[in-house]
Amino acid sequence: MKILIIQNKMGIGDTVIYLPFIKAISKQFNCPVSLLVKESSKADEFLNQTSYIDQIIYLKKNERNDGILGSIKLAKDLAKYNFEKVFIFNSSLRFNLVSRLAGIKEINQYPLFKKKEQHIINAAKKLIKDNLNIDVDENPEIQINKKLVEESSKKLNLKKDEINILLAIGGSGPTKRIPSRTFLVFMDKVTKIKKCKFFLATGKNKDEQKILNEIIETEFKDQCIPLDNNSINETLPFIKNCDIAICNDTGFAHISSALGIKTITLMADSPLIYGSYSTNMYPIIPDGEQTVSHNTLGRHKINPEKIFNKFMSILS
Repeated sequence: MKILIIQNKMGIGDTVIYLPFIKAISKQFNCPVSLLVKESSKADEFLNQTSYIDQIIYLKKNERNDGILGSIKLAKDLAKYNFEKVFIFNSSLRFNLVSRLAGIKEINQYPLFKKKEQHIINAAKKLIKDNLNIDVDENPEIQINKKLVEESSKKLNLKKDEINILLAIGGSGPTKRIPSRTFLVFMDKVTKIKKCKFFLATGKNKDEQKILNEIIETEFKDQCIPLDNNSINETLPFIKNCDIAICNDTGFAHISSALGIKTITLMADSPLIYGSYSTNMYPIIPDGEQTVSHNTLGRHKINPEKIFNKFMSILS
């Protein structure tokens, strides 16, 4: 059976959120499935070891896949794979037509033209329930070779009496990046009672690098391991070796929770669902807010005391 999954949202987190549904499809038909995703999802970097994924096919952000001619070209490209079924995680007429042009006989999709106010989790659950009669209620799972994790632990000389903490201090936009001071206050509190190593995950963006430098140019420098020179794929064993993660709303929050790491998500300026859809996620919202969404603009109101208290409750 050759099955295609189409998920055309942009980010790492969007792809991770759909993994339980992708896995359910794979399990139902007893075969790995192929994904059609945007290049910005970087799916090949964190799903290349996951057994229920067969191959990643990228939507090209250029004339190859754009417009009417691009859709025809995309259909021709997909036809080469001889897919028998497709599951489309959106209400797009375009992908429905592309699938038909590609010769895919069975098309399973969200209701057409129903995108407005569509719940990211519930719509996916309904698609799988309606078409496969399966209730999906699992956490996303990213798989990684155990040997790589063990080798990484030895390379870093990790010790059993230390707590390894992932700090994902980057973010896809400035309103999601919590100031370095918030992390430093937490680090000061926790290092007074625990021996710790901090893995600092961020990108090469100038503002993200500023936050990184503000943290490593402190008394915590020797306890910090920056990960910014590693690819996402290279960071997976490091993250898997962590005992706990504290993350801005960034791809690393989604990856760490899907690797089974208890992840405190700092939700400053995006819908709360993105930091609470997994039982491995423990969201912290800005002081004075009842919930959080776009334009909450609460990055300066994330309380390090709440992070510390949540951290201690998870460890206990």
